[in-house]
Amino acid sequence: MYSAQPAAKAMVDGFTSETGIKVDIRSGSDFELANQIVQEGDASPADVFVTENSPAMNLVESKGLFARIDDATAAQVPERFVPSSRNWVGFAARSTVLAYNAKALTPSQLPASIMDLAQPQWKDKIGIAAAGADFQAIVSAVLAVEGEAATQEWLAGLKANAKIYRTNNAVLTAVNSGEIQAGVIYHYYWFKDRAGSGAISGNTELKFFGGKDPGAFVSTSGAGVLKSSTKQAQAQQLVRYLTGRNGQQILADSTALEYTVANGAAANPRLKPFAELDPPDVDLAKLNGPMVVDMMQKAGLI
Repeated sequence: MYSAQPAAKAMVDGFTSETGIKVDIRSGSDFELANQIVQEGDASPADVFVTENSPAMNLVESKGLFARIDDATAAQVPERFVPSSRNWVGFAARSTVLAYNAKALTPSQLPASIMDLAQPQWKDKIGIAAAGADFQAIVSAVLAVEGEAATQEWLAGLKANAKIYRTNNAVLTAVNSGEIQAGVIYHYYWFKDRAGSGAISGNTELKFFGGKDPGAFVSTSGAGVLKSSTKQAQAQQLVRYLTGRNGQQILADSTALEYTVANGAAANPRLKPFAELDPPDVDLAKLNGPMVVDMMQKAGLI
C-alpha cells in the first residue's frame, strides 16, 4: 500500500489483526506518491493507494489506473464521500477552519466567508501553508464552488495579504503567538494540540464557516485499488475494512481526531458534530489538483 495518510496505519494494523493479511506500507506525501504511481503505471508494485486529500486520487484516476470500488464498499459511506466515478472511496475527513487569536480578534470581527480573506483589511494578518496538499485541496474546493475567475482573484488577494508558512502547525503556532491574527488550517491540528499540552493553540479559537461556504470544505482522505494489482480480492477487502465499522471505530478512538465517514460511525466526541459543519456540496471526482497548482503558481503563492 502507498499511503499519504498517517491515520491509516492504525486502521491497517486492525485489518491485519482481523484477517491475518500483512500489509506493507510505503509512506510519502499525496502528490509525491500519486506521481510515482503515474510514472510506474501498470508496473506499480502498489495494490492500494490512500491519501490525505482527494485531488491526488483524481490525478491517479485521470490516468485510468484505478479499479472500480466494490459496490458493497461504496454503500458503507454517504454519497458525499464517494466520487461520481466510483473508482475510489473516502474513509476519513477533515474540516477546513479559521484559527484565530482570541486576544486579537472577537467573533464579530471574523470574516463571514473564506473569500473575504482576500480583502485589504486582512493584509499581513493571515497565514496559509500554501505549498501543502491540505491548502491546495481547499483551493480546489474554492475553484469548484466559485469558479475559475473568482478563485484566481481570491488567490491574488491572498498573495497580497497572507504570510506563507511551511505547515499547518506552523500557521497555528504563528496565530497563537500573535505573529498573525488568523490562519487557514484543518480542524484536527487544533484539536490534537488541545488534547495535549495546548502549547500552540492556547490563545486561539476556531471559526467553522458553515453555510456551504467554500471555507467549510470537508476534505476527504481517499482509498482506491490499483487496476494493476495482482491481489485484487485482498486489496478490495482492505478498502472495505477502512470504510467499515471496525476500521472506522479505530479511527474514532485514535489520536488522529479526524472525522469518521461511514454510515452510522460516530466521530470522536471531542469534535464539533459533523452534522453542524454544513460544508459545500462538491463532487470529489472533479477537484482539480493540477489546475490548482497552475493557478497558485500564476498567483505567485508557490
